[in-house]
Amino acid sequence: MKPNDPEELGNRRRGGEHGDSDAQLTQSARGDSAAFTPLVKAHSSALYGYFARRMPTAAEDLLAETWLQAFAARRTFDPARGSARGWLFGVAHNVLAQYLRRAGRKEPAPGPDVTDPWQLVDQRLDAAALAPALRRALAELPPEERELLLLISWEQLTPAEAAVVVGIPAGTARSRLHRARGRLRDRLTMPRPAGRNLTATGDLA
Repeated sequence: MKPNDPEELGNRRRGGEHGDSDAQLTQSARGDSAAFTPLVKAHSSALYGYFARRMPTAAEDLLAETWLQAFAARRTFDPARGSARGWLFGVAHNVLAQYLRRAGRKEPAPGPDVTDPWQLVDQRLDAAALAPALRRALAELPPEERELLLLISWEQLTPAEAAVVVGIPAGTARSRLHRARGRLRDRLTMPRPAGRNLTATGDLA
């Protein structure tokens, strides 16, 4: 593990949160409606961010719909199949897909505020310099690969949680992530000061 591996840091930070949320959602699924309330408080900010980064003009409505659908479907949660956090993002993912279908729109590409979610650049340089290239590279990825990358970098899900969100096996998710990261390595090259090249590093591996 790299010293500042964002995936591992996220895993450690969310360990306690997962246990609480998993227990609350399980309890709610078994008939205790009041146990659902802490989930709303704990996860609304993250779910709102998910929508705001993809469909900002509808984020509040999409968040409200997510909680309605999550409460209605809470009995389908199975902690043996993944965390409450992953399950909730799966509901959000479906709500966004429903919205886009109704609107006759495709999945939105990352907007102009995309910067450097995978620490691709030397921190001594201005990450904003890479933003246009990163935005173009992300837009060129197949939608399913791009969504996996963004779920992990933006939403800080684990690969296993991201796999649950998009409805694919964990092994398939890891293969897609490997391909997507390889594509980004191929595209994200920029000149270093003094003529050296800065290339995406093993942080994406």
